[in-house]
Amino acid sequence: MSTPADRALGGWTADKERSNLWMLRLMRWFAVAAGRPVARWALHPITLYFLLVNGRARRASLNYLVHVLGRPTRWVDAYRHIHCFASTILDRVYFLQERFDQFEVTDRGGAALHAQLAQGEGVMLVGAHIGSFEALRATAHGRGVPIAMLMYEENARLINATLAAIAPKAQLHTIALGKPGAMLQLRRWLDAGGLAGLLADRTLPGQSGGIAGPSQDSAPPSGGGRREASVGGSRSGSRTSWLDFLGQPARFSDGPFRLAALLRRRVVFMAGLYQGGNRYELRFVELADFRDSADTGGQDLDARVQDAMQRYVTLLETLCRESPYNWFNFFDFWATDAADRPAPR
Repeated sequence: MSTPADRALGGWTADKERSNLWMLRLMRWFAVAAGRPVARWALHPITLYFLLVNGRARRASLNYLVHVLGRPTRWVDAYRHIHCFASTILDRVYFLQERFDQFEVTDRGGAALHAQLAQGEGVMLVGAHIGSFEALRATAHGRGVPIAMLMYEENARLINATLAAIAPKAQLHTIALGKPGAMLQLRRWLDAGGLAGLLADRTLPGQSGGIAGPSQDSAPPSGGGRREASVGGSRSGSRTSWLDFLGQPARFSDGPFRLAALLRRRVVFMAGLYQGGNRYELRFVELADFRDSADTGGQDLDARVQDAMQRYVTLLETLCRESPYNWFNFFDFWATDAADRPAPR
């Protein structure tokens, strides 16, 4: 299931029947022919149209903004939120076409990451639907660092079709999780010193969104806080926990962190926050180092995985409060309406 925002604005997770590749090609043509300053003006009527006709996403936006802003919200808040999302969608065209000269991209915490890469050490990046992941290409391109995106097989097929429409010459490597040989492909990619990124803020409907092996889910806690599945000692099975996020329990899967532990890799949080105009700021924060996970077993490894996931959620919450309009999950994230639960990207 794709989110309303993804379908309306040509996002990565559009269903096969709704992919509308011709519209994406038209977007690309207009963005390139008109140039970024003119194309940005066109975002205002697009945002207004989306705000008026997509009530479901509008309500989800307002609900999220109440959580993050801590005050009653108005349509102007949702307009700002959707316009920020539309801006990053437009900029994807330019990032994927490697027109980096149009942007001012800074980074915080990147020195440690680049030092690891300089030693030939591949790193797993764990991000979220906040800001723009494509902004990472601006800093990686100049350093010659290869980047791969990890995603589920069907989404990998759809994103490749979308990329062909937006930037036919873009070289974006994807590794389809769940396919035979995917783990070996990922291991080789990391061994060669590459970056592998995935977004960890969504789970499969009715499942934990596990990456490797069986999954277990827990019931949502009634009084906030955290409750996790009572499964112990599994190195490959992922779990879903209900963790406090912006004052209300939400579901998060530990699958990305168990995958890193299985491959014995560092895990670095990455976000490309949109700062307005042509400015992006990359954030890098190390969440965990599983290079010695072979020496850690059972409950000790479970505890380290849970700690990494909790750090991820805490950091994500901090960035949402810092840059509230950069959060791009236009559905009921707290799953009060089961029909709104999204598919992962």
